[in-house]
Amino acid sequence: MKITVTSVMVDDQAKALTFYTEVLGFVKKTDIPLGEFRWLTVVSPEGADGVELLLEPTAHPAARPFQKALFDDGVPLTSFASADIQQEYERLTRMGVVFRTKPTAAGPATVAVFEDTCGNLIQLHQVG
Repeated sequence: MKITVTSVMVDDQAKALTFYTEVLGFVKKTDIPLGEFRWLTVVSPEGADGVELLLEPTAHPAARPFQKALFDDGVPLTSFASADIQQEYERLTRMGVVFRTKPTAAGPATVAVFEDTCGNLIQLHQVG
């Protein structure tokens, strides 16, 4: 068994696709219309055959309150690895990304937290 798809809840799939591709640098992998929504995934350009990130619409009644509670409490929904978190922080800051936490040492890792413009906080981490 292995993980092939994981989700991040988004309040607007089109806006999320723009942010996750044009700002974060992921690549659209799958885009299948499903009525009002889409099965819409992105992947890392470094691992196009790796884990897909599903941009999951917050259509379920429990999704928005859950997403808002995490956001309001400062809890990241997920975490992405970075080979050079300081460089990534500087690049994303220049692109207007709002960071809640600048790169900060946390034991053996360095972490930073940013807003994804779609209702989530996302953590970046670099180990070592």
